[in-house]
Amino acid sequence: MTTNELSGRPPIVDLDTWQAARDELLVREKAHTREGDAIAAARRRLPMVEIDGGVEVVGPDGPVPFRELFQGRDELLVYQHMWHDGAPHQGQCEGCTVSAWHLRDASYLNARGVSFAVLTTGRWAEVAPFVEFMGYTQPWYSVRDAPEPIGGDMGLFSCFLRDGERVFLTYRTTGRGTEPASGSFALLDMTPYGRGEAWQVSPEGWPKGEGPCWYWRTDADGKPTGGPTSRPAPQWTRPGATPETTLGRTGAHH
Repeated sequence: MTTNELSGRPPIVDLDTWQAARDELLVREKAHTREGDAIAAARRRLPMVEIDGGVEVVGPDGPVPFRELFQGRDELLVYQHMWHDGAPHQGQCEGCTVSAWHLRDASYLNARGVSFAVLTTGRWAEVAPFVEFMGYTQPWYSVRDAPEPIGGDMGLFSCFLRDGERVFLTYRTTGRGTEPASGSFALLDMTPYGRGEAWQVSPEGWPKGEGPCWYWRTDADGKPTGGPTSRPAPQWTRPGATPETTLGRTGAHH
């Protein structure tokens, strides 16, 4: 039996009818999964670019060669975190916070032989207190003076392979390619209202979406806002996080 008690929204049905529709969608979901597997197979066959593994990056122990980030493993995944020079913690990139916050624990990567680190163009003197405030335990490094692909563009994931002293770039994300690291996106996509972003295709009568990323920053009351009293959402969980009056972005965006 189908009813339309909620005008404009999907029909209300009995469990058997719902299950039939769910099974129909499952065919598409499985095809999507198989295509993802095929793309991953092609990704593993991409050509590689050899880079200088001796390029120095700066971490808590001072300058170290990039190849040291492998921590003795053969594979390295890095997130390249944008940075606003001179900005306080609440003024740092909310989008990069999404990726870094979701990857606070790399145990499963490490168990598969993959090391993980965060790279940023910020000066180490600014980066270190930010990492401490956020409570990040994964290694961070300043790559301010490093050439591409270690330095340069930020806001993406890059993958590297080590063969002895030789280091190779194997893969790099673009655009929404960072999303697999952030499980919250996939989980929101399962919910009735999804991410609540205006670009989504939703049933008639569903809440109208807002601009992309609208929920990445919130105020002290947890209300999503990009205004001057906001912080990247997880920062409110940190000790000492207090209501703000300004984002405090005083420097250039690198």
